[in-house]
Amino acid sequence: MTQTPTRAQAQARFTVPAKHPMVTVLGSGDSLLRVIENAFPSTDIHVRGNEVSATGDRREVALVQRLFDEMMLVLRTGAPMTEDAVERSIAMLRDAESQPETPAEVLTQNILSNRGRTIRPKTLNQKRYVDAIDKHTVVFGIGPAGTGKTYLAMAKAVQALQSKQVNRIILTRPAVEAGERLGFLPGTLYEKIDPYLRPLYDALHDMIDPDSIPRLMAAGTIEVAPLAYMRGRSQPVFTNVLTPDGWRPIGDLQVGDLVIGSNGEPTPVLGVYPQGERDIYRVTAQDGSWTLCCGEHLWTVRTRDDARRNKPWRVLETQEMIGNLRAAHYRRYELPLLTAPVEFPEREVPMDPYALGLLLGDGCITGKITPTFTTADPELVSALEVALPGVRLRHKGRYDYFLLRDRQPGDPGSRVPNPVATSLRTLELFGTRSVSKFIPDDYLLNTAKVRLAVLQGLLDSDGGPVTQKDRTCRIQFSTASILLRDDIIALVQSLGGVAYARRRSAKGRKQGTARGAHRYDSHVVDIRLPEGIEPFRLTRKLDKYLAAGGGGRPMRFIDSIEPAGREEAVCIQVAAEDSLYVTQDYLLTHNTLNDAFIILDEAQNTSPEQMKMFLTRLGFDSKIVITGDVTQVDLPGGAKSGLRQVQQILEGVEDVHFSRLTSNDVVRHKLVGRIVDAYEKYDSRGEGK
Repeated sequence: MTQTPTRAQAQARFTVPAKHPMVTVLGSGDSLLRVIENAFPSTDIHVRGNEVSATGDRREVALVQRLFDEMMLVLRTGAPMTEDAVERSIAMLRDAESQPETPAEVLTQNILSNRGRTIRPKTLNQKRYVDAIDKHTVVFGIGPAGTGKTYLAMAKAVQALQSKQVNRIILTRPAVEAGERLGFLPGTLYEKIDPYLRPLYDALHDMIDPDSIPRLMAAGTIEVAPLAYMRGRSQPVFTNVLTPDGWRPIGDLQVGDLVIGSNGEPTPVLGVYPQGERDIYRVTAQDGSWTLCCGEHLWTVRTRDDARRNKPWRVLETQEMIGNLRAAHYRRYELPLLTAPVEFPEREVPMDPYALGLLLGDGCITGKITPTFTTADPELVSALEVALPGVRLRHKGRYDYFLLRDRQPGDPGSRVPNPVATSLRTLELFGTRSVSKFIPDDYLLNTAKVRLAVLQGLLDSDGGPVTQKDRTCRIQFSTASILLRDDIIALVQSLGGVAYARRRSAKGRKQGTARGAHRYDSHVVDIRLPEGIEPFRLTRKLDKYLAAGGGGRPMRFIDSIEPAGREEAVCIQVAAEDSLYVTQDYLLTHNTLNDAFIILDEAQNTSPEQMKMFLTRLGFDSKIVITGDVTQVDLPGGAKSGLRQVQQILEGVEDVHFSRLTSNDVVRHKLVGRIVDAYEKYDSRGEGK
């Protein structure tokens, strides 16, 4: 029966376009129509053919008309209307004054389509959560179970991977609610953790072709790991890491200790995470430098194409590069070098560093005679006298000079020791021969100025520039001492350069001006220093070096990655902006995640320390989504939840967003939302305490 509208009432009619069958509007068996009638009990709604009319209160009729308009907009996009979608649309329209979004905007926002299924937000809060992921680097999705926190985050991660916004997806959650203790469970590690990661696997299979998932996981493009193991980009505990006081095993480091970053400056260690036994690989560069790390350890690298196109450096795991180290005839992956010389604290030294370099290069300090120096350059004779106060050089014959104490009137004579010999004894160099010379640690681990002066002395005396057409100038140095060879390489690397060593056998080597046959093999070091560092003070060598273009851009490439057994390993986290730290042979490496979409699920079961560790692993061009329900904390013994604490710490921090979902956003069975509401009501009365 048709109701005649009164003055206080209104009537509205609208026609459903013929291209939309009425069953799509009204639902199978008029199920959608019944939802609408139940929501507007005082409004009389009639359907005749493809025309719908509504009579009743003006406000209610206006809402009904708006509802059908929104339903038409949704149906035009090909998205279906369900009973749940109609109910949520009605709720949004009733609350339209407090929100700018329309039901159609919410229900038609497609995130991902796979195998005929489209993933989209179903509630206003879900849409705002998805929008926040687009706009912010770190997003927290906090709310009860069933609100789509993890599922929508996973869809955004897959979308970002497919659109090449990121290079990898990393999915993680606390392995076991009660403190990640896996030991009591039977089976292998993967069998132990699999049940806790199953929800993540299930979501993946909904969004990506299942046949491609094993390939993506094997390549490291998708990584699913429990939180305790996700941080496992580790090195063996005995691996050396550079600190302001010299080299220390990484296993000896503690939080707060300082290590050297890529800019040559100290950076504090924020975290130390033992990893147990891991499969270890030896990563070797083409200059012979090498270090050890696990297969998941991260390296900042770039290819020749990256450099030519001015693309940013990328981050790859060790295992991703295995078998892919060559491109045609050249090495594929370039490693970064120090952007500035390492700055160690200043140390007091007994001898001028330039003078020490000259004596290590062309001095005789065997102790059998007064120290001597050999050179054909008068400029070096003068420089050595200036650098050694109280010492004069007396010509011995041809190119040889004695280093004598410069006696002054009133000196007690021979009872005063030679100051050069005294300094060399202090440095434990007096008595060394050409085959056993070395650079003392007080010079190797001193300021950049001191280290460069030692290198300049060595190169002025026993090195020289080597010019090549159309190339910047390299430097060559030779020595019979293996120790001195390694120390020179360390000096060069600490200044941001690279050095290559090769051996020339004494047997059969062409004789030069030396008397008699060569007794020892010669170690030849080819050096390239960065632009702006002058390796010579001797005028003729410096002029030749600068005329040939001087220093350029030293480069270091990965040459090989080989298995090196299993070792106890540890992971460290540093505060450097680029997350890089200096490990063995001045190689730069790190364990922070760049170009990744990272999801931490069930975050309420992380400790504050774990939450801090996870957040500070954020790298460049990465995005983090953290999901959890603060009412479901399962940490043992009253331990604090990192998710609860982080809201107090990061609320209001730029580029960090907190999306809070409620029972109204539950997209499972309707009863789940009612259960959540009932528990919240119970807890609010204090009856759960």
